Amino acid sequence: MVSVAPHTLTSILPTREGGLEYLLTGSGSPTTVFAHGLAGSIDTTRPFGSAVSGTRAFFHFRGHGASSSPETPWTYAALATELRAVADHVGATRALGVSMGAGALCHWLAKEPDRFERVVLVIPAVLDTPRQDAALDRLLRMGELADARDVDGVTDLLLEEQPETERNRAAVRAWCRSQAETIVRTDVSRALRTIPHEVAMTSREALTGVHVPVLVLAQEDDPAHPVWVAEQAADLLPEATLEVLPPGGILWRHRAHVRQLIGDFFA
Repeated sequence: MVSVAPHTLTSILPTREGGLEYLLTGSGSPTTVFAHGLAGSIDTTRPFGSAVSGTRAFFHFRGHGASSSPETPWTYAALATELRAVADHVGATRALGVSMGAGALCHWLAKEPDRFERVVLVIPAVLDTPRQDAALDRLLRMGELADARDVDGVTDLLLEEQPETERNRAAVRAWCRSQAETIVRTDVSRALRTIPHEVAMTSREALTGVHVPVLVLAQEDDPAHPVWVAEQAADLLPEATLEVLPPGGILWRHRAHVRQLIGDFFA
């Protein structure tokens, strides 16, 4: 297992599969748990909670950050179990999942549809249909480069995932470089080799039993997170609101709007 030391402000939650690194910010009720995407982190997920009141709980899935990297299969079921462990530990009544985190959240909601009072799904990438696209090939290639500790190669692939209009911005390039350096220091490469082949749930129809308000965010021209996946989820969730943003990056060009959408929804 390869891991990094936890941030000084984070804690480790012991579980049967190992420790999960988590961070609490804010204070009071309600508590919202935030689940990051594949190769994401606590830091990349925190902007989604910047306008959310109460206590905010961010954590690292297995193999990310200082969380353990168990030898058991890396599946959405395993990710959902980790999400549940953190949510139960902090008493979360609301949840937000980004990409892979949204898939883990959907997997859990299929089994326990009334666990949360409000839910946000940000750029969901997969429900019950296996991925077969160029984005899948890029994720698998990123896993190979991460195994080789090739920071430059991972940085280039991360840049390819960003909107073309944003790739030359210094902040975007610096973010991709920082993410690449984090990825090659951890066991994220294992997730990159396995999770892209997985589906979040066996039947998307299970979402019809989730009778709580859900906000689904998508963006156009994002091959890694097709709009049709978000549309499927929104069509099935009885109390869903779908927001499809134009190209430009959920947290690049549209950061302020996304912040307002999530803050208003949870408020």
